[in-house]
Amino acid sequence: MPTPTPVAPRPTSPDEDRGGSASTGTPAGHRAASGTPVTVTDPAMVKRAVKAAALGNAMEWFDFGVYSYIAVTLGKVFFPSGNPTAQLLSTFGAFAAAFLVRPIGGMVFGPLGDRIGRQKVLALTMIMMAAGTFAIGLIPSFATIGIWAPILLFTARLVQGFSTGGEYGGASTFIAEYAPDKKRGFLGSWLEFGTLAGYIGGAGLVTLMTALLSPDDLVSWGWRIPFLIAGPMGIIGLYLRLRLEETPAFAALEKESRDKQKEQKKVSVKEMVVGQWRAMVLCIGLVLVFNVTDYMLLSYMPTYLTEQLKYDATHGLLVVLCVMALMMCVQPFAGRASDRFGRRPVIAAGCAGFFLLSAPALLLIRQGSLLAIGLGMAALGLLLVCFTASMPSTLPALFPTKVRYGSLSIGFNISVSVFGGTTPLVVTALIGATGNLMMPAYYMMGAAVIGGIAVFFMTESARRPLPGSPPSVETEEEARALRREQNATA
Repeated sequence: MPTPTPVAPRPTSPDEDRGGSASTGTPAGHRAASGTPVTVTDPAMVKRAVKAAALGNAMEWFDFGVYSYIAVTLGKVFFPSGNPTAQLLSTFGAFAAAFLVRPIGGMVFGPLGDRIGRQKVLALTMIMMAAGTFAIGLIPSFATIGIWAPILLFTARLVQGFSTGGEYGGASTFIAEYAPDKKRGFLGSWLEFGTLAGYIGGAGLVTLMTALLSPDDLVSWGWRIPFLIAGPMGIIGLYLRLRLEETPAFAALEKESRDKQKEQKKVSVKEMVVGQWRAMVLCIGLVLVFNVTDYMLLSYMPTYLTEQLKYDATHGLLVVLCVMALMMCVQPFAGRASDRFGRRPVIAAGCAGFFLLSAPALLLIRQGSLLAIGLGMAALGLLLVCFTASMPSTLPALFPTKVRYGSLSIGFNISVSVFGGTTPLVVTALIGATGNLMMPAYYMMGAAVIGGIAVFFMTESARRPLPGSPPSVETEEEARALRREQNATA
């Protein structure tokens, strides 16, 4: 059934609150008698915003899922034949290369989103992501064009990395600024639900192809299919995003600039970073533990099972897919838990769990039986949900509205580039250098310590307005109740 075109929320005046009418054309907000605005959200628009943001994240991670699960095949296609370990390292090197330009993308798209609007920039990043992924499916093999094959692969990955530099910060900001305060955790959790859905879609397709195609067919043409699917996915995502309107928080910021009869001030990157240094440090620490554990489980573990433990590739992929499906089932409930109990307790539980259980879980995985691998992976997956369900609502709340998109994009992508995206490459190299197959556990434990320190210093944001934004509620009744409370304390 088609979703109705959203209509921007509008302010209600005291006259309308008593049954009269109010003028339109201004940003969302219910203005209390004390002068403090209250945003009354439009449920239809909130749902569409969540869908559009989650679909973009799903497409990004569809590519990651495909790339990670088909890494061995890509090594054979794009790099000279020889040492399989060298081919795999080259493939993961191309994977990591995209993360090197993500901070640059964040520095470009983030400030742009704070200046011209979240919706416009998210539409642009969607186009670039789809184009980069689709292009990989068109690149000839090393056997056909030689050294140009890996060069073109790196180029396409750089386009992907540059565009995704503005994706997560924008998508999480978009949902956070639309969501009512008491449901921000629940609604934000659907962003990572899209991540898991995209990963399952990409990894599931690779698993199906691995089972149905011969190794020769997979290398010669089968590997292209998942990347070419990104084209129509991008068109659908772009259509959804173009139908959205600007967030109430950004619309209010624009109206304030118009009321003062001056152009919205361009905030420098220095102000976004140095001016927000404390929040930036917390953001980097939180994103570190979130992404190291995320990429370890979802990107690296399939290769770990196949290359290090010599586990059957198809069965290993199926185990990880089942774990991700379990995470999807738990994700919305964990988001609600972060609204009810707070972001800090949920994230702290994840950090403590990874510190205490990473080694036991990996030892269980190394037992090699299907049951042991499933239990170990499920334990890590459920701990990861503590982060995937709460981070999309936690990170935007670290920054005020005028720099939220830019500061979050810069901090998020610096941390992902240095620590998250390099996880498969670093862990593969550490195991190769030391021969110690417990390196993945030690790496996750170190990340958990850093994440725990960040949680200790962060401020609780559950059920509270975003910095620089008015309170946000679902109904006029809640707005009236909040107004009465404001009047009583005025």
